Amino acid sequence: MNSRIPGFYKYSMEERLKKVAELVGLDEDDIKILKSFGDVDPSILDAMIENVIGVYPMPYGVAVNFRINGRDYLVPMVIEESSVVAAASNAAKIMREGDGIESRASEQIMIGQIQLINVDSFEDAKKKILENRDRLLEVANMQSKTLSRLGGGAKDLEVRYINTRKGGMLIVHIYVDVKDAMGANVVNSMCESIGPILEELTGGRALLKILSNLADRRIVKARVKISKEILGEDVIERIEYASAFAESDPYRAATHNKGIMNGVIAVALATGQDTRALEAAAHAYASRSGRYTSLSKWYSDEDGDLVGELEIPIPVGIVGGATKVHPTARISLKILGVKTAKELAEVMAAVGLAQNFSAIRALATVGIQRGHMKLHARNLAIMAGARGELVDKIAEEMIREGNIKYHRAKELLEKYRS
Repeated sequence: MNSRIPGFYKYSMEERLKKVAELVGLDEDDIKILKSFGDVDPSILDAMIENVIGVYPMPYGVAVNFRINGRDYLVPMVIEESSVVAAASNAAKIMREGDGIESRASEQIMIGQIQLINVDSFEDAKKKILENRDRLLEVANMQSKTLSRLGGGAKDLEVRYINTRKGGMLIVHIYVDVKDAMGANVVNSMCESIGPILEELTGGRALLKILSNLADRRIVKARVKISKEILGEDVIERIEYASAFAESDPYRAATHNKGIMNGVIAVALATGQDTRALEAAAHAYASRSGRYTSLSKWYSDEDGDLVGELEIPIPVGIVGGATKVHPTARISLKILGVKTAKELAEVMAAVGLAQNFSAIRALATVGIQRGHMKLHARNLAIMAGARGELVDKIAEEMIREGNIKYHRAKELLEKYRS
């Protein structure tokens, strides 16, 4: 098999799929699955990325019971991991009291960076840049008159000196209110537009000109309070110990934060967001003190009730990108009923906090495997060939036996079929 295929991108989607099928030996069933576009226009998918040959369906679920800032939401989630949607829905039911989960997002500020090298005098260069601040912001804002008209755009800049193994550098930060966009494209355009002016002012060379995914000016803070009457003092104490573990140990914090992102990324996938940007932002923010730690904190208040707090950057958009191109992403935004990127970010943080509660509560009490194994049993039944009512029958029998194995699912399938 030779992966060198000149002009592959010029092929039609059908031709690409045929070529790949010939090279690796895909059969008709494989080809049929890859071509299962449903009602989505294949030309839309072909325009989204390069070298498209098919689609990859993922389970699309809806988490229920969510009340966020006093408003109820149905939350679409796309994820392959068992128990995530169920866990989020269950946590949301527990958290519905009063206004439910409080979630507040800051302004939608993204940061662009321009790297200046070969600068003779850093102090003089910094002084000249700051003296020309208004001119630089004006040029940057010429890149999006629409954003400026909406009250957004480039708002400020900052000059930083950093010392690297290649010597000193000046880094110019430009702060852009991107409103309802994720903002990557407009921020990158702004950075590139002022690069030549910065070279002119400093005598240096503008090398990298791009946004930063450490979106620490675009923070969401979610908070919830759960009564001790609901959980019990023993469970609350266990959760506090689990939270303290994650706050203090990076090995635990990584898994703790992954649980938060289970919720955040599932909503991001459903709504057509840049999941890599969200992951990068979250984990970089978790390391902002110089030590990787948990993004959330759980503790008991003076009344003995459990309080959960999450602080996380969530750079998302409801205009531009896949959110307007992909039909399922548009449907997800319709189901959510969000009107702004800020509101979407608040919902996502609330889902992350709920997901975190479910995981940490299970870990601190019955263990994580009980819920996982129930859903794993259903997956094994499906893998064995079960469909419809047989899926639950086989799963329930394997759970009852304590024998959740693929070969047992096959045996039970044969038993029921006969």
